[in-house]
Amino acid sequence: MKLSCLAAAAMQIAMVLACTLAIADQPQPKSGAEATDILPKVTVGSTRSPVDKSYRKMLRGMDLFEARHALAPAATLRYKLLPRQRDTNMDGITLEIAGDTVTIPVPVAPDRTFTLGRNQKALDEDASVLPNRKAGSMTWRADIRTPGLPPDTRRLGDLRLECEVGIEAGLISNERSIFGQLGNLFTSMVDYCSRREVHYFFFAERPLFGVTLVAGSRREVLPVDELYAGFSQGLTAQSDLPYCDCQVLLDRTYFMPLSDQSWPDDTLVEFEYMDDANGRPAAAWSSSGELR
Repeated sequence: MKLSCLAAAAMQIAMVLACTLAIADQPQPKSGAEATDILPKVTVGSTRSPVDKSYRKMLRGMDLFEARHALAPAATLRYKLLPRQRDTNMDGITLEIAGDTVTIPVPVAPDRTFTLGRNQKALDEDASVLPNRKAGSMTWRADIRTPGLPPDTRRLGDLRLECEVGIEAGLISNERSIFGQLGNLFTSMVDYCSRREVHYFFFAERPLFGVTLVAGSRREVLPVDELYAGFSQGLTAQSDLPYCDCQVLLDRTYFMPLSDQSWPDDTLVEFEYMDDANGRPAAAWSSSGELR
């Protein structure tokens, strides 16, 4: 497919996405009779939260990063918090490692990334990593970046390792969707990331217009089917969105040919964004999810 055709297709897909991203709230009011039958509330103390992650698993992700560091020898590992709902406030997030008797604050950087220290007592107590946000409001990813890359680029080896660490650390949040089921199935099998078709969600910084792989003189534009969480091929449906890590990041989501060894680890992944020059405005949505 010629680049001009791909560009047109990308714009068409982006417009379709903009018109279908609305997720309607479904309040369930109770009738007067039902309301009088509600049992008294019982509060049970717990160190767990519906949005937590396993401290043990996240440390296993750090161990895997060290074992597989050759994929990204100059990179460092951080974990990153990302929104899943439009009204999620991503500013001022506090994070802590919480076990039965231990509580350890975790600093969160302005870019919403963080690292974890090792604490044996937290490990023994099977502690959780807890943010001060409600269930379903955020998702988590490994963030592995080689320094010194050109602007608006990533390195393929970094992304390969991000996939492996993300699965080992149990960071996939969409357990009720088909993607979450895949994540659960392969939780201890990082070789999932080397399978022929890997539907691991990567998220760009801004809404995407196109993605290009560059290795030496070889350049290849990523097919539109590999953008927007596979929306064009029906891989993600509107009904999946409430359970998908890509819920409000669909226009930033892309897949990578992680198992294709004809693309070396040093392959650059170049991003072209909707709000780049050329008169293409960024996709913008109202609070109801409609294009404006």
